[in-house]
Amino acid sequence: MNTPALRELIERAHQHEASTGLLARHLERPLSRLHPSIQLPAQDGLGVLVRFVTAYVAQVPDVLEAAYAVAREAGIEAQVKPVLKVAEQFFLQPPALMAGHEGLDGLLDEAYLAHRLVEEVNDRYITHLGQPLIPLDTTVANLIAHQLIGEPFANQLDEAVHHAVDGMLGDDAFAQDSVLAYRERLASPQTEAAWKRWPCLSRQLGVDLRLDESRAAS
Repeated sequence: MNTPALRELIERAHQHEASTGLLARHLERPLSRLHPSIQLPAQDGLGVLVRFVTAYVAQVPDVLEAAYAVAREAGIEAQVKPVLKVAEQFFLQPPALMAGHEGLDGLLDEAYLAHRLVEEVNDRYITHLGQPLIPLDTTVANLIAHQLIGEPFANQLDEAVHHAVDGMLGDDAFAQDSVLAYRERLASPQTEAAWKRWPCLSRQLGVDLRLDESRAAS
């Protein structure tokens, strides 16, 4: 994994934002039309969203490194690494549909692709092993990022994720003896206790989602 290159790219995006304020200006528009399920503090809503996006983008190298480390421990590095490399390439060589996107504002799209890719892998781990690949819960954060990116573009990104994962991590990858042994370790109290120290990403960043209100409003 070439995560140093990702971190360098993110640092350049931070410098771009510091000199242009482009992300903050772009977030002013969706701020007024966010879904009522997205809960922001009463004060400094725009500042919270800027910090959310900044941290959401910055998490990508750590999430990819953690996913790769766990896949290696589980004995399915050969199956998972190509999927994670796709997420890495979303950053280093963005798809054509992202042409013209710059700075942190542009990296929000690429971070969404990477986080959604890991979320899809997590879903397959949960199906086969009863636990996610990594314990960091990005589901709510991804829903918020989807809102900030806006439709239909966020839906296009979701399609890119599904296309990337399909066929790369099939059921046979989870039938190996090494994976079955890893599943036994997942049930240990030590593993469960360690994973509880990983909080929901969106709540770390001061943004939450009231799913009950979301269903009521739909």
